[in-house]
Amino acid sequence: MSQRPISRSADLKRLRDEGYDLEVRSGCLLVKDVPYVNSRREVQRGILVIKLVLADDQTGRPDTHQAYFSGDHPCNEDGTEIDKIKHGSGANSLAEGVVVNHSFSAKPKPNDSYPDYYAQVTTYVAIISGPARRIDSALTARTFPVIEPEKESEEPFNYIDTASSRAEIVSVTKKLALGKVAIAGLGGTGSYVLDLLAKTPIKEIHLYDGDIFFQHNAFRSPSAPSGDELRARLPKTTYFKSVYGKMHRGIVDHPVYLDAANADELRGMDFVFVCVDKGNPKKLMVEKLEEFNIPFTDVGMGIQLSDNALGGILRVTTSTVQMRDHFQTRVSFGEAPGGDYDRNIQIADLNALNAALAVIKWKKLFGFYRDLKSEHHSQFSIDTNLLLNEDRPQ
Repeated sequence: MSQRPISRSADLKRLRDEGYDLEVRSGCLLVKDVPYVNSRREVQRGILVIKLVLADDQTGRPDTHQAYFSGDHPCNEDGTEIDKIKHGSGANSLAEGVVVNHSFSAKPKPNDSYPDYYAQVTTYVAIISGPARRIDSALTARTFPVIEPEKESEEPFNYIDTASSRAEIVSVTKKLALGKVAIAGLGGTGSYVLDLLAKTPIKEIHLYDGDIFFQHNAFRSPSAPSGDELRARLPKTTYFKSVYGKMHRGIVDHPVYLDAANADELRGMDFVFVCVDKGNPKKLMVEKLEEFNIPFTDVGMGIQLSDNALGGILRVTTSTVQMRDHFQTRVSFGEAPGGDYDRNIQIADLNALNAALAVIKWKKLFGFYRDLKSEHHSQFSIDTNLLLNEDRPQ
């Protein structure tokens, strides 16, 4: 099935965005799962077929007001045929693989022609489905089917991003279509970073972590693993690839920690999210990323227990070619001291917020969001609900 004419034609794209199940085959538009009533007063579903005027995979103005239907003749609630669209009946092959049983005629007013295929399809669907909807108002042709990309497509998803299409932000979303992005560390925050990145058109998302996905990880990470999945003791990278690989084709798992032996694998990344809390590995990564001129963001959380309540700070520190000197003064490379911080207190909502702040900053850097402050360091205080932006390029 070809999605190209649908994606390139405003009227067909609007139909798809509104949930109609469309297919373009042999120059015909097939609108599937259209509910109707047959002569036995049973609700069935059929296929509305309309011949398309196409040029370079884009629709022109419809050159006929007629349409065709595969199924029984649509009827009123009492089982009598809908006369106002009746034109002819009999099996007819419109094109290879497209066989219809009836032809319809519904001339629009006042010009006897439709301005586009959106108007033609919705007019016929309303007439055909009207009796069925009067029987059951929940019946609709807007079924929102899963739409898979074409096999030869370089689409990074296993199904088309209809969210960007519906919101009409496809051109903005394309700014995030980077070649390779890495996440170093799939703890609470790193796993939420993955959750957000998996919904963007990055070609490859590389995961680095040498740890196992244990039971305690389930309570501070996205997804909801079963007991059997926890008992499998999978590497974190393997587990999260199994989850997000259902949506994104480009998840690449590396079940290892980044160290001096493999840090060169970061070369060629377009961006890196550093989500580790151990000082020495972080220092090595930062040195390599600066050497390779790769922009990156480091995240951190300092959560303390006091008076039987939690408080603390979330941090997002970004380093780019335009500004790197601040990083050494904002990020500690020492090992965590004793006390509550050493216990590495993490809460799912704070991990998710820390990840969201980091991903928002990444999207700003690549033009998805407007960035009026261009901050390279921000801190969110849980206690005061205050977000501070600091360190801007001169």
